[in-house]
Amino acid sequence: MQAVKHWLKTSDSPLAKALFSAINAIRFFQFPSIAIVHKPLYWLHNQLMSGWVNTLRIVYWTPLFKSRLSQYGQRFYLYSGMPQVLGPLDIRVGDDCRMSGISTLCGRSCALDTPQLVIGNNVDIGWQNTIAVGRKIKIGNNVRLAGKVFLAGFPGHPLEAAARAKGLPENDDQVGDIVLHDDVWLATGVTVMAGVTIGRGTVVAAGSVVTQDLPAGVIAAGMPARVIRSIEEAK
Repeated sequence: MQAVKHWLKTSDSPLAKALFSAINAIRFFQFPSIAIVHKPLYWLHNQLMSGWVNTLRIVYWTPLFKSRLSQYGQRFYLYSGMPQVLGPLDIRVGDDCRMSGISTLCGRSCALDTPQLVIGNNVDIGWQNTIAVGRKIKIGNNVRLAGKVFLAGFPGHPLEAAARAKGLPENDDQVGDIVLHDDVWLATGVTVMAGVTIGRGTVVAAGSVVTQDLPAGVIAAGMPARVIRSIEEAK
């Protein structure tokens, strides 16, 4: 089969060229878009898909995921499927929380006590978030986590190369709690390292890596993240 493909693509034979042109004509054929037909079909497709997705969310994904939680509040809204949960993890969710199903929640497998993830009220956890809990991660009320946020409560590997080669877990001194106080906003692609506390109302700019505590009420950015100015100065 590969020899035939090579012959069709490289041969100067009129037959090969004719066959190659015919195959491409079939391969790239596109049915014309007829607005009067396809616009209503597009609308109908979206309505059917939306109805199906919402039905799955209500009767399957949400109750299934709730069964894995230690505690959950009222009006929990799960969308885009169900988060992946790895390792031992005690998950507690407050009222009015919204969480993307395209997220990963994991607990440190070699922890002496079950790692704990505590999520407050009115919290948004966006798509492709990864929350890795070493001991405890606490997310306060009204916190917003945009897409691809990574809360890295433990690294998963030790620093010593020989230990990594043996498949040993990280050392206890590499593990730390993470605390996001009320009203914190982490923009797209923010990484928060183990042992970090972020003060109330602080905003961290997209792509930043937070390696040290941040005070309340500031805008921070960079790798590592540093305070740029206070929220009051930005108004």
